[in-house]
Amino acid sequence: MKASGFLMRKRLLTAFIALIAVFAALFGRLFYIQVIDCSSLRAKAAEQWYRDLPLKATRGKILDASGTVLADSKDVFTLYARPNAVKDKAQTAQSLSAALGLNYDSVLKKLNSAVGEVTIKRKIDADTALELRRQNISGLYYTLDTERNYPYNANMSQILGFTNIDNVGQSGLESYYDKYLTGVDGFAYTSTDMAGREVDGSATTYVPGIPGCNITLSLDANIQSFAFDAVTAAMTEFSAKSAQMVVMDVNTGGILAMAKSPAFDLNEPPRTDLDLLNELSRNTMIVDMYEPGSTFKIFTTAAALEAGVVTDNDTFFCAGSRTVDGQRIRCWRSIGHGSQHLAQGVQNSCNCVFMDLALRMGTSRFYDALERFGLGQKTGVDFSGESSGMLMKESNVKTVDLARIGFGQAVAVTPLQLITGVSSVVNGGTLYRPYLVASVDSYDGKNLATRDPIAVRQTVSAQTSNKMREYLVGVVANGGGSKAGVVGYSIGGKTGTAQKYSGGSIAQGKYISSFIGFAPADNPKYAVLMIVDEPQGYVYYGSLVAAPYAGKVFERIFDYKNLPATMLPEREFVIMPDVVGETAESAVEKLEGMGLHVEVVGEGTVVSQTPVPGERIYANDSVLIRCE
Repeated sequence: MKASGFLMRKRLLTAFIALIAVFAALFGRLFYIQVIDCSSLRAKAAEQWYRDLPLKATRGKILDASGTVLADSKDVFTLYARPNAVKDKAQTAQSLSAALGLNYDSVLKKLNSAVGEVTIKRKIDADTALELRRQNISGLYYTLDTERNYPYNANMSQILGFTNIDNVGQSGLESYYDKYLTGVDGFAYTSTDMAGREVDGSATTYVPGIPGCNITLSLDANIQSFAFDAVTAAMTEFSAKSAQMVVMDVNTGGILAMAKSPAFDLNEPPRTDLDLLNELSRNTMIVDMYEPGSTFKIFTTAAALEAGVVTDNDTFFCAGSRTVDGQRIRCWRSIGHGSQHLAQGVQNSCNCVFMDLALRMGTSRFYDALERFGLGQKTGVDFSGESSGMLMKESNVKTVDLARIGFGQAVAVTPLQLITGVSSVVNGGTLYRPYLVASVDSYDGKNLATRDPIAVRQTVSAQTSNKMREYLVGVVANGGGSKAGVVGYSIGGKTGTAQKYSGGSIAQGKYISSFIGFAPADNPKYAVLMIVDEPQGYVYYGSLVAAPYAGKVFERIFDYKNLPATMLPEREFVIMPDVVGETAESAVEKLEGMGLHVEVVGEGTVVSQTPVPGERIYANDSVLIRCE
């Protein structure tokens, strides 16, 4: 009896414990659902109770240095449909296809789909969206979206870049600074039934997005327009493959303009031709390299002066060529320049002078200088895809290679590298890191970051810099850069004419014509690099092709910035004589005797000349004679 009572109590205790365990489990589950997992369940419930639509955040603006808008966003709309809520699908498809220019069958297929929500069309302008809303068609919903707008169209296509249909940066600064320009999206939600139909009397709740940051560039929209006009005109005049220009503040490294032609309208990029789009959107001034030719002689001269291997009193003799390591290397003027001092050699751009300077320095000293100028290395500009240029490995440089590098062959640079290094030569010797974005600000105007000029290193002494400015002013005043001159102002610079190569050999008739200059010469502020790739015809020298357009841009900058003239405006004129039929030597002697700078193509008897006989030209102008 006692045993059976004990067993009964044991069974009751077990059942009681089991009952407590069940209730504990139920209570624990209830606690988990109502307290711990409540947020997740509420979200799942909301997904069934509500339909939400995205509200795209406004992308940040891109501004020039003065606050002029270069890229902003305009309001557009995205049209959605909830098929279950569309009452007359055929009529709705008819209305939408007519209003939006869509295919009727495609729209009807979407409206008959079994999904809860379909996108009919994006990027609908405000007027069209308003007209559709007035029709009060059931089952249609609109959300505010934005579309990128570029007021300057093609002017800055390689710099600004563009976005895709989702407003994500695809190239240029739009891509590089995408994380700053992109905002935080908002959304709108509405109560619906199980079938996705809007509940009668329900209100739509809007949660606005947070706009992206605004970025302010070092670019000046006016100077950019001057540069774009110049490259567009040069392309047309010389039927060139391309033309490009960079304008830099020599005292900060700030890029004031960066223009290229051909270009494309950023508001209508050729998205259907990806090869063309990629080609036109590449910023070749940063990502491509080229053989600079005679503009490189600025570095050779500065390096030689800094190394102390040459003085003003040194003389050089040019007979039209030098023989180095058994190879005959010609000067660009086959008849030679004769005896000349260093300043004259720079004005004449005599290849023989610069071969001698490079050989005097030797490979080690010359390469040390070139590295100080930033050649063979990236500048660190805030832009994707920058090239480092190309310097032959120092241990592989032969004597003949060194001679060629001295006058700008056997070396490759990017346009940005060149103008950055030359800016250091003329600004007192400080190499600055180039940049495009000066500051980043929140949408409500709070400054988040400001870029101060970054001095990378000293390239030459102030004494060498002063001497280089003196030499380069002489090039514009009395040498090949005369067409870059502006009456009343002192400008320094250097022309360049480089042959192009194809398959390791010289490409006949293909040249890169260039000019790099700075102003005001006594206290430089602006540097301008103009490059014309493959000008057509026999006029291909940088002095005749690139220098005039650099001069036009300088003139417009002086006027825009109200810079006072520092020199007397009077300039002497001469009448271009007729030298056709004379020997090259006789024609050169006559023309140089009149103070003209003479470019010579070929040898022997003169067969044509530019300008034509009888034309009134400046006394120090550049002229061209073509020989047999």
